[in-house]
Amino acid sequence: MEQQHQIHTISPVYNEHSRILILGSFPSVKSREAGFFYGHPQNRFWKIIALLTDSKVPQTVEEKKKVLLEHGIAIWDVIASCEIIGSSDSSIRNVVPADLERILENCEIRNIYANGGTAKKLYEKYSRAKTGREIIGLPSTSPANAAYSVERLMEYWEIIKNDL
Repeated sequence: MEQQHQIHTISPVYNEHSRILILGSFPSVKSREAGFFYGHPQNRFWKIIALLTDSKVPQTVEEKKKVLLEHGIAIWDVIASCEIIGSSDSSIRNVVPADLERILENCEIRNIYANGGTAKKLYEKYSRAKTGREIIGLPSTSPANAAYSVERLMEYWEIIKNDL
């Protein structure tokens, strides 16, 4: 596979009631194909969100948006465009950061969370100075992070409950 220039085409999910912002790095191939966040069937993100919100695991895009917005959760990614090989975060080059101000200026975001180390690193490199906001790193829900079970992920992700 070779490096390909990709533009983020999935709109952020948020509304005026959003209180937390969860940022990924850049959509995976499966998410780009599905046209929505965390589209790989093995990604644990939607299971984690269901556990955090005492909801059933959402299946459709509309169900996913509904559970996020009903619980004050905004989601987006740090990167607006980049060069990437497949879904490999480690291959990301030539980053153009996303304009997070569109969310931060329209919501009362209490905390920003990174879904994985790459999202945290990229936020700190490209966005932190502009936003003036810290980010809390959480282990990735990606299937590539196979060392973490859903139970182990929840040990870290449970911190979000304080903001819900």
